[in-house]
Amino acid sequence: ALAESEKELGLPITQEQIDELKAHAEDINYDVAQEREKIVRHDVMSHVYAYGVQCPNAKGIIHLGATSCYVGDNTDIIIMTEGLKLIRNKLITVIRNLSKFADEYKALPTLAFTHFQPAQPTTVGKRATLWLQELLMDLEDVEYQLSKAKLLGQTYSRKLDSQFLNVLAGIAQSAAKFSNDIRLLQHLKEVEEPFEKNQIGSSAMAYTRNPMRSERIGSLSRYVMVDVLNGYFTTATQWFERTLDDSANKRLSVPEAFLAVDGILSLYANVADGLVVYPKVIEQRLRKELPFMATENIMMDAVKKRGADRQQLHERIREHSMAASRVVKVEGGENDLLERIAADEAFGVTLEELEKILKPENYTGRAKEQTEDFLNECIKPVLEKYADVESDKPEINV
Repeated sequence: ALAESEKELGLPITQEQIDELKAHAEDINYDVAQEREKIVRHDVMSHVYAYGVQCPNAKGIIHLGATSCYVGDNTDIIIMTEGLKLIRNKLITVIRNLSKFADEYKALPTLAFTHFQPAQPTTVGKRATLWLQELLMDLEDVEYQLSKAKLLGQTYSRKLDSQFLNVLAGIAQSAAKFSNDIRLLQHLKEVEEPFEKNQIGSSAMAYTRNPMRSERIGSLSRYVMVDVLNGYFTTATQWFERTLDDSANKRLSVPEAFLAVDGILSLYANVADGLVVYPKVIEQRLRKELPFMATENIMMDAVKKRGADRQQLHERIREHSMAASRVVKVEGGENDLLERIAADEAFGVTLEELEKILKPENYTGRAKEQTEDFLNECIKPVLEKYADVESDKPEINV
C-alpha cells in the first residue's frame, strides 16, 4: 500500500516492484527475520531485511519514507480494530442468550435483595435485564470505539491503547457482576450454572457443585480491570512527541486484555445458555419472607372492609413481626406471622383469607411487563441489527 501510494505521487517505483512485493506479502520468512534481529536488534528493520531477501528487485524501495511506528502503529490499529469486532460478535451472542433466558422467566416471581437482605419481590427475568442493560452499555462503547478507529500517519497517541483497554475493562466489569450474582444464586440453590453429568466439583467433597465457570469469569475480569492501568500509566508517561517506553508494556497489556475478554465472553455465553433454574426453591424462599411484605396489604384490607384504625394495626403488626422474627432467628422456627395476625381480633381475618392474599405474582408489580418492554424496545432492535452474527458456541474444556 505504501509503495502504491508513493508511485501515484510520482516516486520512481515500478509496477514490477509492486507486483513482487504483493507476491510475498503473505509469505513471511520469519526465520530470516529472527536471525537478522539477533544482529541488528531492531524488529522492523529485521523484517525489512527479510522482505528484501524475498523481493530482490523491490529491496531498495521497501520502507521508503516510512518509520518503524508507521509500520507498527498502523498495524496495531488494524489488529485492535479487527479484534474488537470479534469481541463485539461474542458480546452479541451473550446478549442473545441472556435475552432468551429473560423472556422465559419474565413472570417467575423471586425475592429481590438490597444489601443482600430481603427486599420486594421481582421476577427472575427482570433480574436478567439488569445484566443485559450493562451489556448494552458495553456494546455502545464498542461501537463508538470502532466508529472512530482510523489509520494515522506515522504514530498515534498511546491514549488510543488506553481507550481500547477501557472498553475491554467495561465488559469485564459487567461479566464480573453477572458471575458474582450467579455464584450467590447457586449458593441459595435457586439458579445454577451448567454442570455436566460427570463433572467433579471438589477433590475432597464429592457432593459439591462449585460454580467454577462463574468463578473463572470473575478471576479473568479482575485481571482485565487491573490491566487497564497499564494503558493509563503508559499514556501519561510519554515524553514530548514520542518515546519508546510504551513498546514492551503494550505488547503484553493490550493483547492479553483481548485474549482475557475473549475467554470471559466464551464462558459468559456458555453459562447464560445453560442456566438451570429451580422454581420450587425460589418460591420457598420468597414465601418465607412474603408475610412481612404483605403486611401493608393486610392493613389496607382491614381498614377498607372493617373500618379498622390503620395506626393501631400498624403497631400490632410491628409487635407481631418482631415476635415472628425472633421465632425464625433465635428459635430456628418457621415464620408464624400470619398465624399471629389471624389470632388477633383487631384484624378480623382468618388464616385461610390471609393465605389467599399471599400470591407471589401479586407482589412483583410490573416486573413482567417491564421485562417485555425492555426486550422489545431495547434488545430486539440490537439483535435485528446484528442478525447476521452467528451465535458463538464455545467449547469449555476445563
